[in-house]
Amino acid sequence: MFLGELTERPVSLYAAAVLRIGYGLLYLAFLLREFPHRDEIWGPGSPWTPELARQLFDQTGWVSILTLSDGRAYFEACYALALVTCALFLLGWRTRAVSVLFAVVVASFHARAIFMTDGGDNLVLLMAVYLVFTACGRRWSLDARRTRLRAGASPAASPPARQEADGFRRQLGASRRTLTAVLHNCGMFVIAAQVCFLYGSAGLYKVQGGSWGNGTALHYVLNLDLFRPWPELSLLTDEHDVLMAIACYLTVLLQVAFPFVLFGRLKYPVLTVLLGMHLGIAVLLGLPLFSGAMIVADAVFLPDRCYLLLGRLWRRAGRRTGSTEAGAPARGESAFLPPQSAVSSPRTAAAPVRGRRA
Repeated sequence: MFLGELTERPVSLYAAAVLRIGYGLLYLAFLLREFPHRDEIWGPGSPWTPELARQLFDQTGWVSILTLSDGRAYFEACYALALVTCALFLLGWRTRAVSVLFAVVVASFHARAIFMTDGGDNLVLLMAVYLVFTACGRRWSLDARRTRLRAGASPAASPPARQEADGFRRQLGASRRTLTAVLHNCGMFVIAAQVCFLYGSAGLYKVQGGSWGNGTALHYVLNLDLFRPWPELSLLTDEHDVLMAIACYLTVLLQVAFPFVLFGRLKYPVLTVLLGMHLGIAVLLGLPLFSGAMIVADAVFLPDRCYLLLGRLWRRAGRRTGSTEAGAPARGESAFLPPQSAVSSPRTAAAPVRGRRA
């Protein structure tokens, strides 16, 4: 049964789409935010010059397209390409090819300024590589919209002379669907395992520290100038000693227990608390990239029915505000969602549809 689920159909397609949209949007916002400082961070004017970066690459094995030339025009072209790539990955246009290009862009910018990165950059890099193997463009993408439009057009009947070639193409298509399902499911499993390992190792590492055991770790963090974007807010938060101690203990408990609560309903309140924790890190400690990367990664643990429910609520809100147009898709469908027969197995694709109103 497990082997059949692994090879017949890709699972968690909506979660994969959320990961694609989340990391594409996150890295696009990151590049736009650093646009005024791009030359000092990654360009020829950086204190960490391209020559120093190439010397480090000889030792570490990293590569970067930004170090192929020291010219400013080449760097500006690479930066523009990175912005376009993030936007196309976010929209899901030609996702198979663009996902590879997105991984190359993230790896190149990460390697070029390796000493200016944090945990958020590392996680985005890992997820960009993992998403290359997933079918993250099957839902909520321009690719899904194009597939839906093609499926809506009635195909012309093939002449008898082409029946043999059509049979070969069908066999080739079935093999391609099986390979896509296997790669996608394995990629999603690796993403989930990566997040579990991240939380579990972070929690076990905190257990070894005395400051987390006595509930004073957050007090010291909030008094570090490096992590105080809003000093007044940090001082106000630090005044509540009991709440800070509870937050310390709760953080360690949730991180250690996270891999063990994923198979029941307890994961939903745990993910909600982790969402609040990451939002607090983004605001209080000034680490929005890290928090955003973790919030997007947590989306892999939500089943597709949650995203379908959110889609129905969104369409219902649109109908209430009068934003739904006359030519909008029928209820329960999406303009970016291909027909079920395009992604289901041949047995389910041939089954008749019953109970559908005209």
